[in-house]
Amino acid sequence: MSAPEAPAADEPKKVVRAGDRVFQSLATGSGIFIVALISAVGIFLLLRAFPSLQANQVSFLFSRVWDTSDPNNLKFGITDLAWVTVASSLVALVIAMPVSCGIALFLTQYAPRSLARPFAYVVDLLAAVPSVVYGLWGVVALAPVLNPVASWLNTNLGWVPIFADGNVPANSGANIFTAGIVLAVMILPTITGVTREVFQRTPTAHIEGAQALGATRWEVVRTTVWPFGRNGFIGGSMLGLGRALGETVALTIILSGVNIGPNFSIFDAGATFASKIALGSAEFVNDMQVGAYISAGLVLFVLTFAVNAIARWIESASGKGKA
Repeated sequence: MSAPEAPAADEPKKVVRAGDRVFQSLATGSGIFIVALISAVGIFLLLRAFPSLQANQVSFLFSRVWDTSDPNNLKFGITDLAWVTVASSLVALVIAMPVSCGIALFLTQYAPRSLARPFAYVVDLLAAVPSVVYGLWGVVALAPVLNPVASWLNTNLGWVPIFADGNVPANSGANIFTAGIVLAVMILPTITGVTREVFQRTPTAHIEGAQALGATRWEVVRTTVWPFGRNGFIGGSMLGLGRALGETVALTIILSGVNIGPNFSIFDAGATFASKIALGSAEFVNDMQVGAYISAGLVLFVLTFAVNAIARWIESASGKGKA
C-alpha cells in the first residue's frame, strides 16, 4: 500500500506593489479611453451626417454632384472626391514604396554605422516639415520641373485612361500627378521608419548562417532580411497610405484650382475628402450643410481607420515569414 502523499508546501504569495497597481490602472484606463474616444468620434460623425444623408437628393456614393448651397435642396455625392483622394494616394504609394524599401535596406544592411544613424535622422526629419511648406514647394518648385514629364506621359501614353487628358492641362502642374509626388515625399519617413525597424530585427543567427554558407550581401537580403521583414514593410506602407488619405493643406494648395469634375486621369485637379471639407468651411452655418461635409468626413474616417487597422494587423505578423 502506497504511503499517503505529503501535503504540498504553501506556495509563496505574489506580492503586488502599489506602484504596479497604479501603473496597471493607468495603462488599462488609457487603452479604454482611446477606444471610447474613437467610438465617440465615429458615433458623432454618424449622428450628425444622418439627417443630411436622408435629405440628400442624389446618390451619396455614386453621384458626381456637390451642391450644398441650398440647405433645403442638398445634392452631394462623393464619386469625384473619392477618385481624387484615392488616385493621389496611390500615386504616392507607388513612388514611395520602392524608394522607402531601398533606403531601409541601405541603412540596415549596406551603410556603415557612422553614416546610417545621421542619414536616418535626416529621413525622419522629413516628417517635421509643415504640410503648407510641402504644398508651396510642390506648386512653386516641383511643378515646373515635372511639367515636361507630364506632357510626355500624356502625349505618348494618352491611350491609357489614367494618362489621358484631365480637366486641366497636363503641363499645368496643378494635378494629381504633382500631388502624388509631393505626397510620396511626405509619407516617405513613415514607411522608411517602420521598414527600417523591422529589417533591424532580423535575427543575427539567420544572417550569420546565410553568410557561413557563402551567401553574398544581396543573397542575405533576399533569403533572410526580406522574408523576415516583408510584412512589416507592407504594414508600414499601409500606414503611409493612411497618412496620405488624410492630407489636407498641401493638396488644397496644389489641386483646388478648378470646380469642374475630373476625367479620371492623373492629370485631373479637384478636391479630396479632406480638402473639400477645408474649402467648405464658409458654409458651416447650417446644420444640414454641415452634415453634408460631415458625411464626407465620415467616409474618410472609415477609410483611414480601415487602412490603419489592416496595417497594424499586417505589421503584427512581421517576422513570421508569411506573406
